[in-house]
Amino acid sequence: MPMSRAEHDPKGRPALNVLLAAPRGFCAGVDRAIQIVELALAKFGAPVYVRHEIVHNRYVVESLKVKGAVFVEELDEIPETDQPVIFSAHGVPKSVPLAAKSRNLFAIDATCPLVFKVHMEASRHHAEGRRIVLIGHAGHPEVEGTTGQLPPGAVTLIQTAADAEAFEAEDPSRLAYVTQTTLSVDDTAEIVAVLKRRFPAIVGPHREDICYATTNRQAAVKAIAAKVGLVIVVGAPNSSNSLRLVEVAERAGCRKAVLIQRADDIPWDALDGIAAVGVTAGASAPETLVDEVLAALKERFEISIEQVTTANERIAFNVPRELREPAA
Repeated sequence: MPMSRAEHDPKGRPALNVLLAAPRGFCAGVDRAIQIVELALAKFGAPVYVRHEIVHNRYVVESLKVKGAVFVEELDEIPETDQPVIFSAHGVPKSVPLAAKSRNLFAIDATCPLVFKVHMEASRHHAEGRRIVLIGHAGHPEVEGTTGQLPPGAVTLIQTAADAEAFEAEDPSRLAYVTQTTLSVDDTAEIVAVLKRRFPAIVGPHREDICYATTNRQAAVKAIAAKVGLVIVVGAPNSSNSLRLVEVAERAGCRKAVLIQRADDIPWDALDGIAAVGVTAGASAPETLVDEVLAALKERFEISIEQVTTANERIAFNVPRELREPAA
């Protein structure tokens, strides 16, 4: 009888095949936002103030705090200062830069360009006299930022297909929809289908609002989900795109998917009797946390790693001009 792989392993570890989804982890908007904080610290010194988490990841936020970033929830927590004040990648309502200007704060906007695109679409449709339907999740900073581009009451939030069925339009001929950039591709398609069926004249974006990174990471998870007994998603519990990866994995055929922030959170019991595990990371999770998870798996298993690549990403965004110019 042939020897098992565990018997071949000097440490007696059971075998585990790891399917590593690609793309995973940082997207161009997150990478740019973190760069903005680091460049501001390098150019202007500490402290640099950041309104809300620059991206939804505790490890990233704590790392930037060590370097001199000070995170606040609202501008009124910031003392009178000439130091930079940075707005997060999720975008902010129009009232925030106006408040910063009224205090003569040195504001730098780290809003992801793809979120800014949604802001511009919503503003254009409003200017053309259309009622705006925003597909997204209540309370998410990106939704608050997009809603805050327009006067109160100008935007209706739709979270589910049931919401789309219940929505009543005063003028069905003057409707437009935009979406949060980090939604489930499949859920959003279902909601859009309902809106288009009920309101054939509704106007959508020229290019889909769900960003390339969200779409690509969900596609990569779909490619591995049915082949593994567990999918581990590295990300934060308040990260929309990370939460969607958990949902996508389970819908795509994986028995169980879990969201963890660090390797310490791995639910080891869930790996009992499993021959293959999938690993991915949300768009705001750094690769170092994926490496940490792989190292933890290697301590307990004889692992073989197979990267499953469904797309190659080469997108990068410029940082604001004030950070590209040399210091005076």
